[in-house]
Amino acid sequence: MGSNGVGADARDAASVTAPEPPERAAEAEPGTGTGPVDAPATAPGPRGSRLDERWAHLLRTPRRRAVWYWGGPVAVALIAALLRFWNLGHPQEIVFDETYYVKDAWTLIANGYESAWPEGANEDFARGDTDVFSDDPSYVVHPPLGKWMIGLGMALFGADSAFWWRASTALAGVVAVFALTMVGRILFRSTLLAVIAGLLFAVDGNAIVMSRVGLLDNWLMLFCLLGFWFVLLDRAKTEDRFAARLAALRADGAEPRSGPVVWARPWVVAAGVAFGAAIAVKWSGLYFLAAVGVYLVLVDALARRRAGLPFFVEGAVVKQGPVTFLLLVPVAAATYLASWTGWLVTSGGYYRDWADQPENAATGFWSWVPHPLQSLWHYHQAAYGYHVGVRTDHPWEANPLTWPLMLRPTNMYYAEVDGCGGGECVSSIIGIANPLIWWAATLASVYLVYRFARYREWQAGAVLLGAAAGYLPWLLYVERTVFHFYTIAYEPFVLLALTYVLGIVLGRPDDPRWRRQQGIATVAVFLVVVLVVSAFFFPIWSAMPTSPEFRQLHFWLPGWG
Repeated sequence: MGSNGVGADARDAASVTAPEPPERAAEAEPGTGTGPVDAPATAPGPRGSRLDERWAHLLRTPRRRAVWYWGGPVAVALIAALLRFWNLGHPQEIVFDETYYVKDAWTLIANGYESAWPEGANEDFARGDTDVFSDDPSYVVHPPLGKWMIGLGMALFGADSAFWWRASTALAGVVAVFALTMVGRILFRSTLLAVIAGLLFAVDGNAIVMSRVGLLDNWLMLFCLLGFWFVLLDRAKTEDRFAARLAALRADGAEPRSGPVVWARPWVVAAGVAFGAAIAVKWSGLYFLAAVGVYLVLVDALARRRAGLPFFVEGAVVKQGPVTFLLLVPVAAATYLASWTGWLVTSGGYYRDWADQPENAATGFWSWVPHPLQSLWHYHQAAYGYHVGVRTDHPWEANPLTWPLMLRPTNMYYAEVDGCGGGECVSSIIGIANPLIWWAATLASVYLVYRFARYREWQAGAVLLGAAAGYLPWLLYVERTVFHFYTIAYEPFVLLALTYVLGIVLGRPDDPRWRRQQGIATVAVFLVVVLVVSAFFFPIWSAMPTSPEFRQLHFWLPGWG
């Protein structure tokens, strides 16, 4: 795996894509490389395109390459910020499940625990009467960290404006776009492909809508994406450290059979914090933690096999595995527990005094556990029972089997408003992803399954890991009430799959000229159409007043309206 510094990107000076895209590069690491071992020879003739030549000339100095290296990701993050913060305070109403999370966030700030609200509180809250809650606890079934994060803007600037109860979530969406470009650069070794991945995320409707409403899922997505980024950073650093340790042992005359253990893995610790935070937003973050835990062991086993160690499985599972576990899982658990600090240090939370009742307190071996922790465990048991058994009909529920095709996106807001020149006008927020992006990403994800099975490309495997951790567990709950917007948790990974395929289409600067020019033109047209489609859908992502007829034009499938 190459360096992720500016120097590694110097090769972008000679191309507009990765210097060694997956479909043509010789395999750098047997079994986990970036393409077939025997790349076919190319026929003589004109190579590349004039755009490659101009790009190489434009980035001919280290300073210019550094500007592109950071300027590209920052530019798409700024586009994301514009689309997420523009008119963010509209509508000045509680939207969809903001009725839970925004009001819970405000009471967390005030009381340290989620508190009860009277009937009709949504209208009062939207009018600026935000202190009508009581000190009585409210029963909630999601951990508190996401609500604490939603409350950041209100804690700083008050809850009178919808802008501030959505601002921190919008900022999370912007940070996620930048983080995705960093992940893309590690995977593809190309700033251009990283920027394309970030651009797709910046302009996609599902990502825009989930950044413009005060719900939890954007925070789940951000923490999972950060954790994945940290795992990729660990992959590069740990292999270097392992190789150095192994070389030192062999230089001393030893011949290790299973290899040394590497303790210095700060990025694994950082990943533990990130995934612990994800779990502290929604428990579905557990699946991501479990997936990367298995991934880290597999990657370590492959590294030991490449080093020629005969007992590489034993080294990865028995020796390094427990160390990796200690660096990852307890850190995640501590992060998760820390998110409950407000509930633990106050006395008014729901079930907070449950273990103080003599008939509830643990006896025997577990009697040493402090009562607040016993009460917290009981809370978790009750919440788990709710999660696995919840089944209430909802007009916008979507079976997980339909998510890849986006058959039932979530309508979060609808109102008849003024503002269409005196005619009838409506305002709505519908979590429809950009159809071109979403359907292309679904096809690309399917193709990556083939790609990984055929070539064992580590990049394809890593992307599929993230997508599978976010999607496959929901297939166990097809009878549960769930919504399409849950897909935001794994959307970054299907966009990476799409970017992967776009990189294949782009080709290499040493491809035959006709092939290279055709690839660049195809990707350019695709991106232009993506931007046009996003511009067309933006009004119904952002509650802009439109005519009913214009709104109806966006319902391309029966389940969208």
